[in-house]
Amino acid sequence: MSDKPTPEEAQSEESPPEAVSSEAASSDEVLSEDGFLDDEVAAREAAESEATGSEEAESEADLPADAVKAGIAAARAALADVPPEPGAPKLDPILKAVGVKRAFGGLVAVDVEHLEIQRGAITALIGPNGAGKTTFFNLLTGFDRPSRGEWVFDGRRADRMRSYQVARAGMVRTFQLTKALTRMTVMDNMLIGAANQVGENFWAGLIPPLWKAQEAANRRKALELLERFKLIDKREDYAGELSGGQRKLLEMARALMLNPKMVMLDEPMAGVNPALKQSLLEHIKGLREEGMTVLFVEHDMDMVHEIADWVAVMAAGKLITEGTPDSISADRRVIDAYLGAHHDAAQR
Repeated sequence: MSDKPTPEEAQSEESPPEAVSSEAASSDEVLSEDGFLDDEVAAREAAESEATGSEEAESEADLPADAVKAGIAAARAALADVPPEPGAPKLDPILKAVGVKRAFGGLVAVDVEHLEIQRGAITALIGPNGAGKTTFFNLLTGFDRPSRGEWVFDGRRADRMRSYQVARAGMVRTFQLTKALTRMTVMDNMLIGAANQVGENFWAGLIPPLWKAQEAANRRKALELLERFKLIDKREDYAGELSGGQRKLLEMARALMLNPKMVMLDEPMAGVNPALKQSLLEHIKGLREEGMTVLFVEHDMDMVHEIADWVAVMAAGKLITEGTPDSISADRRVIDAYLGAHHDAAQR
C-alpha cells in the first residue's frame, strides 16, 4: 500500500481552496448575468481548447522564427500609437480598471484611476517595493476586495467575482511564493487545475462512465504540459521535492490547464536559479505566441526589456506612467520613483 497521502489528506495540510486561482476554478458555482458567469459561458469555456497536438505544446524556443516575429510585431503594432502616459487607452483592451482604490485604515495601498491592458501583448507592471503592485494583483484576481472601483475583463464585469470565478472567466495568476500542494504529486497538482470536472460532483463521482473520458483527456493534457515545461520526469514526485524554479514552472503549467485568456505572473523570476531563468523567459514569450495576454510584476529590468511590449509603472499606490521599455527607462518620473527626486541633483 502506498504511503503517499490521499488528495483529501494533502489538501487539509495545505492552504484553503481559494489560495490558488487555478485550483479553485473547478467549483460548480455559477453566477448570474450581472457581471458574473452564467451557465452558457461556463458551458462554452468547458468546450474550449481541447488538448492540442505536440506542435502547439512545444515551447516558444521551438516555434518557427517567423511565427515568433509575427506575434511580437502584432502585439507591438497595437501599441504603436498609444501615448506614453498613465491610463492611456488601448486599441483592444482585455482588461480595463477604473477608480480602483484599496485602503488599510489610513494607508492607501492602491489608488489607480485608469489602466488598460492590451489584448495579446506582454505588459510589465513595475515599481519600487511597496508601490502596491501585488495588492493590485490581489484585487484584480479576487483575492482581496477594493475600497472602491471596478474593472472589466474581456467585456465582463469582474470586480464582484471571487478568485475561482475570475480564473474560470479566463484570468489566471501565479504567486511570488508558489502555491504548489507539496504533499501531492506533480501530476496531481496538474490535474486539480482543470476546470469543470464532472467527477467533482458527489453523485456523478459515483458513476465512473460519466467522468472517465474527461479524466483521461485532462491527464493527456497534463502530460503534454509537463513535457513542454521539462517536468515530465518529475510527474510522480511530490511537488515539495521540486526546486524553487521547478515549482514556478509547475505553477505556470498548472495555470495553462484552464486554457486562460490572460496569465498574471507575480515576480516569476524571484528566487529562481539563473540556469532556469532563460527557460522561464522562453515559456512566458511562448504564451504570447499562443494568443494569450500576459501581465507580470517584476523587478529585473533586463527581463522587462527582453520580453515586455509595454510597461506600466506604479509608485506609492498610483500609476505614474506607461510606455515602451525604452521610453520608461529614460522617464524622469520612473527614475525619481526608484532613486528619489534628489538623484539627478546629486549627480550634477
